[in-house]
Amino acid sequence: MVLIAISVALYITSCSNNNQEPNEEKTTVTVNPEDVVKHGEYLVTIIGCNDCHSPKKMGANGPEIIPELMLSGYPSDRPIVKFDNKMIKEGFAMFYPDLTATAGPWGVSFAGNLTPDETGIGNWTEEHFKKAIKQGKYKGLDGGRMLLPPMPWYNFTSLKDDDVHAIFMYLKSIKPVENIVPAPVTPDKM
Repeated sequence: MVLIAISVALYITSCSNNNQEPNEEKTTVTVNPEDVVKHGEYLVTIIGCNDCHSPKKMGANGPEIIPELMLSGYPSDRPIVKFDNKMIKEGFAMFYPDLTATAGPWGVSFAGNLTPDETGIGNWTEEHFKKAIKQGKYKGLDGGRMLLPPMPWYNFTSLKDDDVHAIFMYLKSIKPVENIVPAPVTPDKM
């Protein structure tokens, strides 16, 4: 019993010593901007942004990203196909062959331009980007519409701010591509 009382007394004494200065100096971690961009590129790759946001052509192993159009979204010079499909009315979705557009019960949605051109995210702040990717806000603007399927923004709600920052910095570092992505098509106009 005496041993327990001594242990408790020592514990209380050590916990009440919060006013003492630590002997260790605080260290500052310097982050290399190139490392941040490389981390952003890694995240864009593993998250699968290119799957929908990069136009593709058929190659020997299936769809291949068109390098000069990487992350530029649905090509504005491509005709928009009319959809009138019984399966869509039953809740199914259909993708364009390169996955840059999708038709479903919500209408037709087009993958956005993620390049730093003004027709993409060139005028966006990091806060806009964060709201878009973590809250599903179109162009990161409050009061506007939500991002449409198949954009899986809800999968990114728990991304760390450092990761969002890295993705944004990577996207700001890539080649800008001028491409005005079409507005979504509502179900009644499909």
